[in-house]
Amino acid sequence: MTTTNNRKPASPITLCGDTEAVRYLKQAINSGQHWYIALLEAMGRWETTKETYDGRAYCYLIAGEAFDWLLLAERLCQAVDGLLPDDEKTDLLFYGKPPLDLPEERFKTLIGNVKYCQYLNYIYGVTVEEALVLAVQEEVRKEWWGSGYSKDRDTTNETYRRIYGSTKAVLLRHFRREGGYPQRKSISLTELKEFTYWLFKYRLKHCEKAKMASDTKKALCWLGNNGFAKLIDKHDYRLEFTDILTDTPAD
Repeated sequence: MTTTNNRKPASPITLCGDTEAVRYLKQAINSGQHWYIALLEAMGRWETTKETYDGRAYCYLIAGEAFDWLLLAERLCQAVDGLLPDDEKTDLLFYGKPPLDLPEERFKTLIGNVKYCQYLNYIYGVTVEEALVLAVQEEVRKEWWGSGYSKDRDTTNETYRRIYGSTKAVLLRHFRREGGYPQRKSISLTELKEFTYWLFKYRLKHCEKAKMASDTKKALCWLGNNGFAKLIDKHDYRLEFTDILTDTPAD
């Protein structure tokens, strides 16, 4: 298991702010620091939660609580394009596979305690929640196919009823009213992530603990079975999930 490299480490660079974070990343890589370590350190220095860069809107902190670290990684990688190995960069940004297998405490130290907690919020509240919907959708589809229903039949409403007790349309209207979003037919990627995180917190408020734990285990199994084992093996979910259940969900 590789955790370090043999190149000379970068000399300390004391800069702050987003422009300086990008500058730090470039200097650290050019000084011989492994690019992934430098990237995580640059994340720790990053301050902006949302921005428009090169004509694209970026939101790094979903609902003010969940840190979309891979989106920020994409933004930072774009800023140092040409300095990174293409295959390693692609594995990280598209498959969530980092080039170094860092201990969790090391990862936490590099990005900082606050961002680490927000990062866990994103893993649970967005990544795992998305996996739960896909896992239950597969269950519904298999059941319906076995009963002779058409393969083209939409499983969305039944999937959401089984998980959340209501249809997606009803839940989306509730989320938009609560968050002050306009009721429209389309949805942006950022709003979709916020809706997914809202659904996670909705489950925390309204589902029994046994069902919450069972559904989360189902989602983790789906992630493991679909090539995301490295992501879910990174944490001891059983301990962390117990901690989450003992907290009062935020409104």
